[in-house]
Amino acid sequence: AALKSTSGSYLFLNNEIKSRAVVKYSAAPPPASYALLQEKTDLKLPPANWLREHPQLGSAGTTVLGSSSKSKPFSSFGMAYEFIDCIGDDVDVVSDSENIKKLLKIPYSKSHVSMAVHRVGRTLLLDELDIQELFMRSSQTGDWTWLKEFYQRLIDQKWQRKKKSKEHWYQKAILSKFLYYSINGDGAAEPVPDNPNEEEEEEEENEAEEYSSSWPTAFTSESVSMDSKFGLGQVTSVPKEQNLPMLFDEGENSQGLRNDFVRNIMWTFEDIHMLVGSNMPIFGGGRYPAVSLRLRDNNKPINILTGIDYWLDNLMCNVPELVMCFHVNGIVQKYEMIKTEDIPHLENSNFSTRVVKDIAQNILSFLKSNCTKEGHTYWLFKASGSDIVKLYDLTTLCEEAEEEKCQNPFTLPVAVLLYRVASNLMLKARQNRKHYGTIRTLLLNCVKLLDEERHPQIMASAHYMLSELFQLDEPPEEDEGESLRGGGSEDSYSDEDREEEEELTEDSDENGSYSSFSSPQDDSKAVAVIRSVGELSVPEKYKSTHQIRVNNAHHVMCRLLLDGTIKKESDLPAADPNTPIPLKYEDRTRPLQADEKHPSRSGMIPGSWQHRMKLQLFLKASKAYYVLSDAASNLLKYGRALRYIKLSLQCYDAYCSVSGALHPHVLQFHSQCLSLCGDIQLMLAQNANNRAAYLEEYSYQTKEDQEILHSLHRESSCQAFNMATDLAMDPEYQLFVSSKCYEAAYELVISEALKDQMAQVLKRLGNIRNEMGVYYMNQAAAMQTEKEVKKSVSVAEQEMWKKSFAFFEKGMKDFEAIGDSTNTALLLCNTGRLMRICAQAHCAVSADQSRGEFSPEEALYYNKAIVYYSRAIKSLASRKNHPVVWDSVNWELSTTYFTLATLLQDYAPLSRKAQEQIEREVTEAMMKSLKYCDLQTESARQPLYQYRAATIHHRLASMYHSCFRNQVGDEHLRKQHRSLAELHYSKAVCLFLSLKDAPCELLRTLLERVAFAEFTMAGQSSNAAKLKSLTGAVEIMAETRCAFQLIHNELLEEQIESAEPPDVVRGSTSGLNLQEVMKLIGVFEPSFSFLLLQLIKLMTTMKRKPSNKDEELLKTYKNVYSKLLRAEKNAPLLSRVKLHIELLQQLTPQTGTKVPPAHQE
Repeated sequence: AALKSTSGSYLFLNNEIKSRAVVKYSAAPPPASYALLQEKTDLKLPPANWLREHPQLGSAGTTVLGSSSKSKPFSSFGMAYEFIDCIGDDVDVVSDSENIKKLLKIPYSKSHVSMAVHRVGRTLLLDELDIQELFMRSSQTGDWTWLKEFYQRLIDQKWQRKKKSKEHWYQKAILSKFLYYSINGDGAAEPVPDNPNEEEEEEEENEAEEYSSSWPTAFTSESVSMDSKFGLGQVTSVPKEQNLPMLFDEGENSQGLRNDFVRNIMWTFEDIHMLVGSNMPIFGGGRYPAVSLRLRDNNKPINILTGIDYWLDNLMCNVPELVMCFHVNGIVQKYEMIKTEDIPHLENSNFSTRVVKDIAQNILSFLKSNCTKEGHTYWLFKASGSDIVKLYDLTTLCEEAEEEKCQNPFTLPVAVLLYRVASNLMLKARQNRKHYGTIRTLLLNCVKLLDEERHPQIMASAHYMLSELFQLDEPPEEDEGESLRGGGSEDSYSDEDREEEEELTEDSDENGSYSSFSSPQDDSKAVAVIRSVGELSVPEKYKSTHQIRVNNAHHVMCRLLLDGTIKKESDLPAADPNTPIPLKYEDRTRPLQADEKHPSRSGMIPGSWQHRMKLQLFLKASKAYYVLSDAASNLLKYGRALRYIKLSLQCYDAYCSVSGALHPHVLQFHSQCLSLCGDIQLMLAQNANNRAAYLEEYSYQTKEDQEILHSLHRESSCQAFNMATDLAMDPEYQLFVSSKCYEAAYELVISEALKDQMAQVLKRLGNIRNEMGVYYMNQAAAMQTEKEVKKSVSVAEQEMWKKSFAFFEKGMKDFEAIGDSTNTALLLCNTGRLMRICAQAHCAVSADQSRGEFSPEEALYYNKAIVYYSRAIKSLASRKNHPVVWDSVNWELSTTYFTLATLLQDYAPLSRKAQEQIEREVTEAMMKSLKYCDLQTESARQPLYQYRAATIHHRLASMYHSCFRNQVGDEHLRKQHRSLAELHYSKAVCLFLSLKDAPCELLRTLLERVAFAEFTMAGQSSNAAKLKSLTGAVEIMAETRCAFQLIHNELLEEQIESAEPPDVVRGSTSGLNLQEVMKLIGVFEPSFSFLLLQLIKLMTTMKRKPSNKDEELLKTYKNVYSKLLRAEKNAPLLSRVKLHIELLQQLTPQTGTKVPPAHQE
């Protein structure tokens, strides 16, 4: 019973080689224990079960040859048919294990190598090509005489069949008997025939059998009836594998294309994936569940070739141990057990596994680089004793031969395999369109190999599948459009593109191909040559550099479809830019009247086959150009994209001209075309800098495009969509055209109730209206900036505002209609920004051009902006829905409140409002701005929020400070103002301290706080209260040391930067305003002097006796005051700042200054 298994395990050898074997199919039973033969057993005597079929030995069990190394020439095709899913992409090589071993032993062996190589996608099929057998057949049938002559002329001039030696047959026989003994050790032995003539006859029969059974009959129409053997049944649109009859029966005419191996293994050797067929008998026993048995002559040491042979066999079959039986003249001597990983280190058989890996990778790269044509038969040949390996293209040589009867027996199996792989991929193509390009390449190569008269059904089915690939009824969805537009897999090649690639391949030394040889007569026919087998041992000597270009199936399809209808016409008519964008759906439901059955513009009769065909071709051409336009747009080639969408709409226009009715799916496609056209015009408007490049792309026309246009103009003027597809130079006009395209698409969607497209079209409409709103808003802002003198708002500005606002309003309705809250919020945010621009334009200017009072118009527009920002916040509902948009709106709202409060405070409208009312409004606006300052969330804006919050607290403190100074009479209100000023000053100081990059602001806040303390002291009468206030003021003054330290650090950095040579480029890290620093120091020094002087006076005039602490304090104050008075007023700024830090440092331990904690609200 056959076993199927997908189990496998990794085998790591000395951490050098990675090998994994997965049994895909096994016809053998689970491994049985081998019989351990007794010493002195005579293997020349056959066991009782000899040559009886046994599942443990597989097909080897019925032949005297035992485990034959003879490989059938089509064995890889049998495996490929059985595991068709693996072919083309997943597997690098399909071959008999014997062929793999022979290739990997090339650098070590002097024996000849002759193999046929075929390419299917990324997979190479390797088969033994027995030249001796081939030429024996040639002398009988007359086939391949051209190859025989070629071989004799260039390779072996005195070719003759080489007979196998008696020793060869003797070794085969005792190996066979040994294996039968091992599966049945108890069987009675029979005597060996003692008639020597009979033995010789048997050997000759074996030799004849070896040659005759391995090569199938030639694939010709005489030997196989195509109608009977290759009938594919009724062709369906998507061939199903189960509906395809067996292309080769398993009877007499199977042509050897069966999978005859005992087991098929998916072998991964390093990064090479191989589907391998193996007949090696596997037994149980030992420490491992599987071992391989080998018979060795004790008198002959194991050589390197045998070691590699055994090692590779065990790797491929995932066998961990080897059991070696030694004999002398057929008499068993002893057994020895060897681990697979120890085989490379055996005496006389020492080899590097890393080198074998390099050989494998080099041979695969060499073959992949040079066997580039699907359907061609390549011949890899190394003559016996030669170091040179040559690769010939037999298909090309066959075509060059003069004889008529040149047959390549591989042609039909290759063609059928190409067809079956394509057919298998077709089943998957509906789910994944990336297979389309691969299927097309496979089918084109299949068709190229076959004769239409001999193989009509395969040809018909292949052509039908090719036509199926070009169905563009469903424009690509956004998520799968990329794979559809890609055209093909990485290993699909275009026939038109191949010549150039082949030249590259032939001229490239890197991939093992050479353009000139030492003996031109010998090598001129070879595709590629390996000069010395030693090169194969060099790591990465050969790299697969064959560049395979993706074929643009859609453009070729469009050309093929329209070839039959192309006629030359006069030059194209001029475009009329004033033509509106037509919707082409008004007459869809109108029945065709009898009098309308007149011929079309070109004379076609409606309803005729030509008419129906041309309708389909025009629509398919339109869809093909649509796909090309979409692909170009994704590549940012907007000029090319506009040219393609223009051609698509021209094809559609011609379709409308000859069509009596437009079906909903056609109108749906038209709406998609208009939407894409709108997208492209929008992108062109946004990328005005590349206009010259886009114009060049747009103006370019291929010969195919011109021929298609001539065909279209036989039916229509093709001018209906000129306005939509013209390349304008004005961004405003491009935005307008884009908007019109979307509006036309929307009308089509509504008229046909195409609900699935409604959301996409409305989103595009909302987006273009936002873009137009932003465009006009920016225009208005630019006008405002360009005005030299502030004067009243111009009419042009107001027009821009109105246009911008109208588009924002429409855009909001579009997004609200589809429930897109995020984009609605963004449009509300943009409208808020527009209101702020309007407010800035209404800024009042006095007669001397200075800023006037805050005007009512400014207040109105700022409040409107606040309303729109608040609506945007409400639309988003919470930050988690869209954090980026939420943070942006939050910042803008906070900014608007802050700007409103600042303008109210700095340019108070005292002519219209009372001071108290203005103070209330400023406080309210500032506190709301503070509310939207997100100080907790870590983001790029967090330092900005902290700076704003600190500034708000500072401004509020300054305002309450001013109120406290100016308030007279109401003591309760004065106390309230005083406490609020203290509160906000302390909060501002905390926030500025946390920022570390705002020393001037921190210094200014602290100085204002000192001034506030001084003013408080001035109103006090008792010395004790004054002393307390002064001490508090000095403590605040001591806190300025932090600000001076920051200023000092920045000044030092500036000094270091200025000292560096001019060639050292460094960005200035300091943002210090030196003028501001000088100004603040000018306030600090007198204020500090005044405080110290007042303290010294008060402390010396105190009536009570001073304590020791007071005396120390007084001494410190006098010392600091003395140094401050003696300080050089014209000293450099850095020296002055350093002195201040030192003086403040002396006060710090005395006063015990601490940074006040942050107040929580």
